[in-house]
Amino acid sequence: MRPFDLAVILVYLIAVTWFGAHFRSSQKSLKDYFLGGHSAPWWAIALSIVSAETSTLTVIGTPTLSFAGNFAFLQLVFGYLLGRVVVSTLFLPQYFRGEMYTAYELMGRRFGERVRKLTAGTFLVLRMLAEGVRVFAMSLIISIVLGTGEVTSILVIVCLTLFYTFEGGLTAVIWTDVLGMCLYVIGAVASFLVILHQIPGGWGHVVDVAGAAQKFQVFDFRFSLSAEFFARRYSFWAGLIGGCFLTTASHGVEQLMVQRLLAARSEGESRAALFGSWIVICFQFTLFLLIGALLFVYRSDAHLPQPFSPDRIYPDFVWHNLPVGLAGLVMAAILAAGMSNLSAALNALASTTIMDLYKPLAAPHEESHFLRLARWATIAWGCILFCVGLIARQWGSVLEAGLTIASILYGSLLGVFLLGSLTKAVREPAAMAGMLVGLLTMLFVRFSTHVAFTWYVLIGTAMTFASGCLASLLLGDFSSAD
Repeated sequence: MRPFDLAVILVYLIAVTWFGAHFRSSQKSLKDYFLGGHSAPWWAIALSIVSAETSTLTVIGTPTLSFAGNFAFLQLVFGYLLGRVVVSTLFLPQYFRGEMYTAYELMGRRFGERVRKLTAGTFLVLRMLAEGVRVFAMSLIISIVLGTGEVTSILVIVCLTLFYTFEGGLTAVIWTDVLGMCLYVIGAVASFLVILHQIPGGWGHVVDVAGAAQKFQVFDFRFSLSAEFFARRYSFWAGLIGGCFLTTASHGVEQLMVQRLLAARSEGESRAALFGSWIVICFQFTLFLLIGALLFVYRSDAHLPQPFSPDRIYPDFVWHNLPVGLAGLVMAAILAAGMSNLSAALNALASTTIMDLYKPLAAPHEESHFLRLARWATIAWGCILFCVGLIARQWGSVLEAGLTIASILYGSLLGVFLLGSLTKAVREPAAMAGMLVGLLTMLFVRFSTHVAFTWYVLIGTAMTFASGCLASLLLGDFSSAD
C-alpha cells in the first residue's frame, strides 16, 4: 500500500464525481440530458469522441500489442480516417435534418418503427457486451492498486461512474471525457519518459533492441485470396478496408458516437469534431505502442519472465516502478479513461432505451416524466453492466475482445443504414431480413472460421446489404417502387 499514491487516486475519484454531478442543475429537458443542450464546443466533442473510441482498452491493451508483436495495429488508423470521410459525407447531413436524439430515429423515418426498434435493440446488445469488457479492464486497475478482488473492483467503478452520469447527463459525459482524456495522455507521456530514463543507453539502445526484434514494423502489404491472408489481424489491406468499415459503423450508426455528433452546435462543428478526433487518435495510438516497445526493451534487459497476463504489463510497471505521486497520477489517468467511457455508454444506452423503445409506445406525458425515466434507465443499465463485467473476465485480451464483440454486430447495423441511405426501393421487411442474414453470417464466421476480426464489419455489411436487396427483389419492392 502506498498512501500518497492512493490519496492521489482518491482525490481524483472524488473530484471527477463531484465535477460530473454538478451539471445536474442544467439538466431541465431531454435535449439537455441526452444532447447536452447543443452547448459543447467542437474541440470538447472531439476529445470526447477519442475518449469513447479508445478508453481503458487502449491504455492497457495497446502497449500489449507492441510488447508482444509490433506496430502493425497502426494500419487500422488509416482506415479510421477513410471511415470518417464516409460518415461525414453520407450520414452527417441526414442526422442534421431536423432534431434527432438517436441514430435509430433515422431508420424509423426511412423504414418504419420495427426497423427502428430492431436497430436500437442491436445497439443495446452490442454496447452491453462491449462495455462489459471495458468494465472488467477498469477492474484490473483497481485490483492492482488496492489489492481487492475483481468483483469488488467492478462494483466500485460502476457505482462512482453511475452517480455522476445519473446526475449530469451528456454534459457531464463530455466534460469528464475532456478531463480524463487530458489526464491520461499526460500520464502516458510521463510514463514514456520514466521508462526511457530507466533503460541504460536511452533511446539509442531502444532503437537497437526493439529494431532488431522488428518492433517498429508498421506495414504488411502482402496480399492474396488465401485463408492465411484473411486470418491475419493486422495487414495494410485489413487496416485500410476493415478499419474504414469499423469506423463507419462505430461513428456513423452506433449511438455511443452519433450522440456526440448530434450534440454539436451545427453540422460543420460536428464534422470538425469528427476529423479533429482522428488527429488525437493517431497520436495516442503511436504513444502507447511506443510505451509497449519500451517495456519490451526494459524487461528484456532485466531478464524478467513473461507476465502471466499481458494486459497487466503497463499498469503493473506504473504502480511498481514510477515515483510516488506520479504512479498515483497515472493510475488515476487510466481510471479517468475508463470512467468517462462507461459514463458515455450509460447515457447512450439510456437514451436509446427511452427515445427508441419506450417513448414511441408510451402515452403522452410531460417531458419531466421521460427525464425521470431516463435517470432510472441509467441506473438499470449500470446494474446490467456490472453483471456483464463479471462475465467478461473469461473473454481474453481486453482490447481485441472488445473490438471483436463490436465487429460481430456492427455489420448488421451498418448494412441496414446503407440500405436506407443508398437505396429507395428497399422496404421494412427486406431490411429486417437483411439484418437477420447478416447477423447469422457473422455468428458463423466468428465461431466456425479463422477469419480475423478486422474483416468482420465488411463481411457483415456486405451480407446485410446484399440480402436486403435480394429480399426486396423477391418481395417485389423494386417493381412496385416509383
